[in-house]
Amino acid sequence: MKNIFLFLSLFFSLLSAGQVYSGYLLVDAKMDAVPANSTTSIDAIGSYINANFNTETDKIRAAFYWTASNISYDVANRYAVNPNETEAEKITKTLKTKKGVCIHYATVFNALVQKIGVQSYIIEGYTKQNGKVSDLAHAWTAAKIDKKWYVFDPTWGSGYVNNGRFSKKLNNIYFKSDPAKIIASHIPFDYLWQFSNFPITNGEFYEGKIQSSITKNHFDFEKEINKYNALSEADQLFASAERIARNGVKNAMILERYEGKKEQRTFLRHNMNIEKLNVVVIELNEAVVLLNDFIHYRNNKFKPSFSDTEISRMIEIPRMKLVKCQNDMYSLGSTGNQNTSNVASIKKSIEASLAQAEEHALFVKNYLSKSKIVRKTMFSKVTWFGVPLR
Repeated sequence: MKNIFLFLSLFFSLLSAGQVYSGYLLVDAKMDAVPANSTTSIDAIGSYINANFNTETDKIRAAFYWTASNISYDVANRYAVNPNETEAEKITKTLKTKKGVCIHYATVFNALVQKIGVQSYIIEGYTKQNGKVSDLAHAWTAAKIDKKWYVFDPTWGSGYVNNGRFSKKLNNIYFKSDPAKIIASHIPFDYLWQFSNFPITNGEFYEGKIQSSITKNHFDFEKEINKYNALSEADQLFASAERIARNGVKNAMILERYEGKKEQRTFLRHNMNIEKLNVVVIELNEAVVLLNDFIHYRNNKFKPSFSDTEISRMIEIPRMKLVKCQNDMYSLGSTGNQNTSNVASIKKSIEASLAQAEEHALFVKNYLSKSKIVRKTMFSKVTWFGVPLR
């Protein structure tokens, strides 16, 4: 009976794949006829799809079919993924060579789905085939159609690798898959992308325990996805890393992804803080120019004459700019060890400039409190850090 059951399971899987395909014969045929000049970019392919199909499902089918049918798995480079390759670079290279590994399939398909106007995400995780967990990380895509999430794997849908060679054969099992079913073979590193109110752990995936258990704490994944979308990129990385750790670091791939997200977050934080630092430097330079202007004006014994209000503003504006610079430096996060000396130097410059500004502000306050006769006796040559100003 066991053998009969296995045979029937395989039969039903093949029948299901056939049913999916037969429902999209016209869509697939139209994508087979797409002109070559409409396949040079995501914009071109997306425009062709939008012009030729009406429903979201047909458009996504067109995107899936084109991706799975036109890209071949790059067996020779499956271990040579460039982590620094940008999304745009992945797409450009893949459309040009018509070759790639899972992340290239997923990136192209995801870009097409978003061009169509459907909410979608690239999902990273690992897989299990024939009861064995793969030691190679994988990437696929999820999209929301008619308020329901579906999983798409254009890599596995494009064919298979046997004896180190890729054979192209469309497999519709991986088109519009139910997340609750495909979890048997595809588990995301971040359980947010299981699209389940009771996500399974990595340990359960290894053991084949994929059925949702209502004894677990309820996880409102829709609400959490909305919260995730509202976060900055750095905070998204932090939240994702936390979920990865909570779900159990079962293998080296999970650990690598966890550490990678933390490193990415640190890198982003450093870059954000460096951008803030550059703004501070610009404001510091502006303040110093204004402060120098005031010193020249003071050395010229406040000539030509301005109103008391204008004189007060001439020193108050650079002083307040310097105060802001100092406050911004106090609140500045880490910019990396390589920038420590630069940050220290900028802080010293701000402190020295602010000390000068405070001294001049005190002079102006005292000056404005005196009579016109006394004011004329208050001027003496002022220097900038010991250097006479003319």
